[in-house]
Amino acid sequence: MTDKKLKSIATQVLKLEGQELLAAAERIPETVVEASKIISNHSGKVILCGMGKSGLIAQKIAATLCSIGNKAVFLHAAEAVHGDLGVYAPGDPTILISKSGATAEMIRLIPILKEFNSPLIGILGNMKSPLVNKMDVVLDASVQREADPLGIVPTSSTTLTLAIGDAITGVLMSQRGFDQDDFARLHPAGDLGRRLRLIVENIMQSINEVAIVDKDDKLRKVVIAMTEKPQGAALVVDQKLQLLGIITEGDLRRSLADGKDIDKITVVDLMTPNPIAVNIKSPLKDAIILMEDRKSQISVLPVINDDGKTCAGLLRLHDIYQTNLF
Repeated sequence: MTDKKLKSIATQVLKLEGQELLAAAERIPETVVEASKIISNHSGKVILCGMGKSGLIAQKIAATLCSIGNKAVFLHAAEAVHGDLGVYAPGDPTILISKSGATAEMIRLIPILKEFNSPLIGILGNMKSPLVNKMDVVLDASVQREADPLGIVPTSSTTLTLAIGDAITGVLMSQRGFDQDDFARLHPAGDLGRRLRLIVENIMQSINEVAIVDKDDKLRKVVIAMTEKPQGAALVVDQKLQLLGIITEGDLRRSLADGKDIDKITVVDLMTPNPIAVNIKSPLKDAIILMEDRKSQISVLPVINDDGKTCAGLLRLHDIYQTNLF
């Protein structure tokens, strides 16, 4: 089979799955909200139950719910009746996931779950199946066809089910006012959590660790200062430590490549005046935006004290992405 044909198959799979998501977006938002209210109004945990591929999706949805502070546990439908039902507390909602809606192990669980007063939420792929009428809320996860070339492998159905779990998560986040601080608290060791949790002061290079020069100094002095304190830049300040400009290693290389005399050219001739700077108390994520969300990335960023005038140090992109902060 040619590469062209294989690329066509890949494109078709993605398009078919996308079509199923768009179709579901038109028919299930109301029931997503109903399901989310059941979960949100319960102070305990939610149980995710499934078999096979549906079970794997259930595990992912459970993990996602936990990541937003909602207690969630995966329960294997076949193992449930062999002791795992001990995970339940009265009133814990159950999300049952099944493409066929006729999974025998799940049907067998329904009377038992009713005894636990468990509200039942079904993410079901067959709206004419036995499980439909036994649910308190049904989310229609049916698809026109699977996206694989044979139309039989769980592809569109699993993608849609996963997306429905994400939709429930999104609604829960909005209902509870879950914000970036909450996310950072629950993900302290992850890269994103670190960005949200730390402020510039936590990881910047202090003013004493950075090359400091005067605007009238010669380039030679800048080279010496940056060699003694190799942080990637020299800060140009006045006698009150107010920031006037910055000279980066790139500025030095370009000036030397142009053949400029380091004993004649002065700092003021080379520096970038009034550079972009960040407040010492700013969240690290704000500094990242300043450094990265631009046509040309900034690898070093001057840091200003709370007075908005005096220089506190330098923040390097390297400091942000180093791995030994914890």
